[in-house]
Amino acid sequence: MTDLLYPAKPRPGDLVAVLSPSSGLPGHFPLPYELGLRRLQDDFGLLAVEYPTTRKMGATPEERAADIHMAFADPDIKAVIASIGGDDQITVLPHLDGDLLRANPKPFFGYSDNTNLLLFLRNLGIVSYHGGTVMVELGRPGAMHPLTADSLRAALFTSDEYELTPSSTYGDVNRPWQDPHTFDSEPDMEPADSWTWHNGDRVVEGVSWGGNLEIISWLLMADRAVQPVDAYAGNVLFLETSEDMPRAQEVYWILRSMGERGLLQQFPALLMGRANSWSFENQLTTQEKARFRQQQREAVLRALREYTPDTMAVFDVDFGHTDPQLVVPVGGRIRVDGPARRIVVTY
Repeated sequence: MTDLLYPAKPRPGDLVAVLSPSSGLPGHFPLPYELGLRRLQDDFGLLAVEYPTTRKMGATPEERAADIHMAFADPDIKAVIASIGGDDQITVLPHLDGDLLRANPKPFFGYSDNTNLLLFLRNLGIVSYHGGTVMVELGRPGAMHPLTADSLRAALFTSDEYELTPSSTYGDVNRPWQDPHTFDSEPDMEPADSWTWHNGDRVVEGVSWGGNLEIISWLLMADRAVQPVDAYAGNVLFLETSEDMPRAQEVYWILRSMGERGLLQQFPALLMGRANSWSFENQLTTQEKARFRQQQREAVLRALREYTPDTMAVFDVDFGHTDPQLVVPVGGRIRVDGPARRIVVTY
């Protein structure tokens, strides 16, 4: 695929749509949502416009699609930002009007279940942005992480190259959103694994494709938002896993299926996000968390060895479901410089 269209960026003072294309959790957890809206205005200078399903749990796919259409069609709205993810956005895709979205391109920010819309837009030729939801990144307790804020600001307002930089600490242990005391202090952080390079002896540059691995597996099963495999030749693949914490074996199985499809072999470089290794349902110890991340790295390397042994890979890059979170353009250009150990994206 040739370079995609980068939509015009908003400027401070502009209106931006805040949508819930997946789950209406702002209605259940107003504390992080309202905090995120305040930061969007006070720290970024953007004025949020809500839609009928933004705070509505159980909205139908048709209702959520209608909100997406309204936001993109409104000339006063300069960007669209997801409130949070969910688990059923794939049901919204059949109701989207691709011609309307293509005629009104705008930067869209989201990740996790929003991988559905990110890749739908990419198929329309529109660059979008993996990261930066209102409730999680903007609504982070205590303060936004500086690396997250800097990356999100650059992605929102600039069209320049931006170098992703590793963080010395990371976090994935959360506190309950229904407790006001959660927001009195920043989350606990712990030492971060450094980025790990595999076959890092070359430079790869190309447009990007990817997102949350579990959502991509669903899209592949449903044959949605995925093009013929040769459309991705020479692209840079980026993947991350969610707080559902898929077992290493499941990660391998998904990548194996991508290899059997001929898809995995199209990408000369893979960026793998730092694996989320804690959830309320699966509260691992520090040692268990390290083992979980190592097993996931080994699962990915196993699939690469079997299907595309020459692919360059970088592990534990700071995007996805861990904190801090760097924004990755979907369909935008990424340069992975192995000898210099640098990753540069174009926002």
